[in-house]
Amino acid sequence: MPVLRMLRRNLVVIAGLLTLAYMILPNIVVMVFSFNRPVGRFNYAWQEFSLDAWKDPCGVADLCGSLSLSLRIAVWATVGATVLGTMIAFALVRYRFRARGAINSLIFLPMAMPEVVMAASLLTLFLNMGAELGFWTVLIAHVMFCLSFVVTAVKARVMSMDPRLEEAARDLYAGPVQTFVRVTLPIAAPGIAAGALLAFALSFDDFIITNFNAGSTVTFPMFVWGSAQRGTPVQINVIGTAMFVIAVAVVLVGQLIANRRRSNAGK
Repeated sequence: MPVLRMLRRNLVVIAGLLTLAYMILPNIVVMVFSFNRPVGRFNYAWQEFSLDAWKDPCGVADLCGSLSLSLRIAVWATVGATVLGTMIAFALVRYRFRARGAINSLIFLPMAMPEVVMAASLLTLFLNMGAELGFWTVLIAHVMFCLSFVVTAVKARVMSMDPRLEEAARDLYAGPVQTFVRVTLPIAAPGIAAGALLAFALSFDDFIITNFNAGSTVTFPMFVWGSAQRGTPVQINVIGTAMFVIAVAVVLVGQLIANRRRSNAGK
């Protein structure tokens, strides 16, 4: 039958679209309920369309404060993890030194280790050091678990780089700094950007490690968890929708820029 033949030819595409729809469905539900006016404390049943939450996204006490804190931690964790991870990735790919294999293996431990184990280990470390739990302990913890993801992303990009390009730059009398800025860094930039975006998303979204090491500090994921016990304000859906739209916009803009560069290079 024609329908069965069409399904066989497009089975992979259909499976991919269904998987994508399954992944995006929760975001669509969050988006729809950001326009709801619930009756009672919980925003779980549709009542009527309303823009009240969008007009006053900070109408819930401490919501925007926790959001601002999460954004600050995510930005600084991204900067720290990206700088350190990029240097580690270049060192592991470009240089041969003792214990290089062991370091390569240890880099993957935070990615494979359950978050609760890492959270408890970091809490034990901070308590033994006498550190006060708060902003700085959360930031250090986020840099530590984001580091592995940045190293993995940048390392894959550096391994695919053609060393002859840098040799050509040196042959043309470019110094080490000029070669790095003009040749090495632009080639490695996609991997660095991918690692930075991944680190930001992981840091902003983290709950388990943050909950262990935050003390009295309340980030946005912790605020959402606490609110779910008492009632879920619509403003949480508004913030979630805004973050989802921004993330999609960043990906689309990056894709458009990459496509334009490829088209310009082909001319």
